[in-house]
Amino acid sequence: MRDSWVVVLSVAFAACGTGTEVAAGPQVVTETIGDTVVVRTLSGSAWGGDATLVPELSIGEVEGRDEYLFGRIGSIAVDDDRNVYVFDQQAREVRVFDPAGGYMRTLGGPGQGPGELQQPEAMALLPDRRVVVRDPGNARLQVYGPDEESLEEWPYVPAFYSNRPLWTDDRGRTYVAARDLSDATGFRRGLLAVFDPDGTPRDTVAPPHGDFEAETVTGERDGAMATYGVPFAPRAIWVVHPGGHFASGISSDYAIDLGLPDGALRIERTHEPARVFPREADQARAQTERGIGMTVPGWTWDGPSIPDTKPPFTGLYPGRDGRIWVRVATEAQEVENEDHDPDSPLSTPFVWRSPLRFDVFEVDGTYLGAVNPPEDFTSNPFPVFDGDDVWAVSRDDLGIQRVVRYRITLAPGP
Repeated sequence: MRDSWVVVLSVAFAACGTGTEVAAGPQVVTETIGDTVVVRTLSGSAWGGDATLVPELSIGEVEGRDEYLFGRIGSIAVDDDRNVYVFDQQAREVRVFDPAGGYMRTLGGPGQGPGELQQPEAMALLPDRRVVVRDPGNARLQVYGPDEESLEEWPYVPAFYSNRPLWTDDRGRTYVAARDLSDATGFRRGLLAVFDPDGTPRDTVAPPHGDFEAETVTGERDGAMATYGVPFAPRAIWVVHPGGHFASGISSDYAIDLGLPDGALRIERTHEPARVFPREADQARAQTERGIGMTVPGWTWDGPSIPDTKPPFTGLYPGRDGRIWVRVATEAQEVENEDHDPDSPLSTPFVWRSPLRFDVFEVDGTYLGAVNPPEDFTSNPFPVFDGDDVWAVSRDDLGIQRVVRYRITLAPGP
């Protein structure tokens, strides 16, 4: 059954780190299609304007105590008491800091013994504050309890190494990137292995849009083959929501699906596509040719044209509070590459950089507004979003990493 469109012009008042209320009037259209509720924002926002992120706390130093020196931060997490968990992939350990940034303790360390980490990839936090680390080097999930003596090992056989995050949900389940190797044709599908709170393997689930085929280009010669995605082409994007369902979408359209237990919610928003400039497309094509050329020498582009606009969004990030943060595509600028390596065929004197920008939606699809982070803010590893607070990794001009707590703050009105 398909209901007719209903246009709702609402006036909302939202406080956002400023201590004042801001009037706003988003225009929203809703529709019910079967068991899916579609919420489309046509214009306006609950915040009534863009917001930025103001740093309030920084954890990490250039020099000093080892506990505050990070090599390569792979994951961060925050518990209900606002303690901060930092997984240093290079040091192969997790460090825990109190809400004021004070060092508390270290979990793990290099090795193959109980509680040690051999080749860890990602960390996540269970609702009862147990810390889970995916360690394919030891073929297990290493679990650290709230007490220092509490250790668990959940065996699993990794089919590959993955840069995917490790997810947990509000019911204490853990989601681990896996592969389906059962296809007789040799095709391997991406799956998630699901573990119950006690470590019992529960099931494997396929993420949404598994049948979507993104545009690719392939070079092949003498048994060697390399495949790259077409730059700026739409792709399937998904993430595990803390509620235990997926947030997903195919980025050709600004449409994000939340698979709720009693139906589904689709979030839509009108948008102006970001342009792909001709020089930007030329550089992306040249980089792809160089990349495939390292495996198939002499390969030149023979695939579809690079789009002249970018997909509406490039990433999805669920918050601890259930909100959905959508990384939207923005227009890039050509800047000098300070890290240019003349000896590397993949390095170029100039690069195209797009500023980060997020659209923020409530769990019911209400569009709150856009957030423009500062330049040193990074979206990898996944930030932690919780209400008006955001924890993320920042990187300065020297490449030094820190974990920073930011506060969402509305830009002052006219």
